[in-house]
Amino acid sequence: MKSVILRTMTIYLLPLLLIFSIFLLFRGHNTPGGGFVGGLVSAAAFSLYLIGFGIDKVREILPVEPVKFVALGLLFAVGSALFPVFLGKPFMTGTWMEGRLPIIGSLGTPTVFDTGVYFTVLGVTLNIIFSLFEDKE
Repeated sequence: MKSVILRTMTIYLLPLLLIFSIFLLFRGHNTPGGGFVGGLVSAAAFSLYLIGFGIDKVREILPVEPVKFVALGLLFAVGSALFPVFLGKPFMTGTWMEGRLPIIGSLGTPTVFDTGVYFTVLGVTLNIIFSLFEDKE
């Protein structure tokens, strides 16, 4: 698509949507949001960029292939579930860091698990969207 309006708005909306997706990720453990919704919003941001500029430009701005996001997300999720075992606690027990971080708040294994869900949803969704878009071309 060669719409100047869409391309111009996409340049401004991409960073805003990515920041909003990170906000949803960190807000969502005890309130609405979380890794799933944050991952969908970030995938929507890249999808909007894909519609405006094409798949080659999206592949230029993405640091890695979508499949690697899935692998990273699964690594985070499994790591957050296994971490308490090394501390002598049961599998998937919530473990929290002492103190609070300035903007994020309490950091613990549920936050790491949500981050894994975020990356997994982002990778799977982008993989599906890229596959559909490549079949179109």
